[in-house]
Amino acid sequence: MFGKTWKWAGAYRKTEKNIGVPVVQINNSIAAFLGDAAYWIKDKAFEPDELAVRFHHRLVQIHPFPNGNGRHARLLADVLAVQLGRPRFTWGRNDLQPTGPLREKYIAAIKTADNGNLKPLTEFARS
Repeated sequence: MFGKTWKWAGAYRKTEKNIGVPVVQINNSIAAFLGDAAYWIKDKAFEPDELAVRFHHRLVQIHPFPNGNGRHARLLADVLAVQLGRPRFTWGRNDLQPTGPLREKYIAAIKTADNGNLKPLTEFARS
């Protein structure tokens, strides 16, 4: 999934990006997000697929790492989906790393989710 593992793998980013929360907010954002996710799971706030996609989307929004955020978020969403009794997602059934129509569709679905509509991202996750 990550090819060669980077020396900094697992360490939060230390520089600002054009996506994600400011560096100084990463720790608090992750803590709040994990608290929200625990609530979603405990109270069954959403159907399993939507819950896992919300988890993915929120983690991508925070963007805690210098690289690999989407891959990391997709892996965790897959794990969560399985734990909730669903099959893992297919995420377009192809590699999302190279620039091209599939990645563009994925990014467009994330941007739509940024505006509160998770349906395209959920559909993409199961495509």
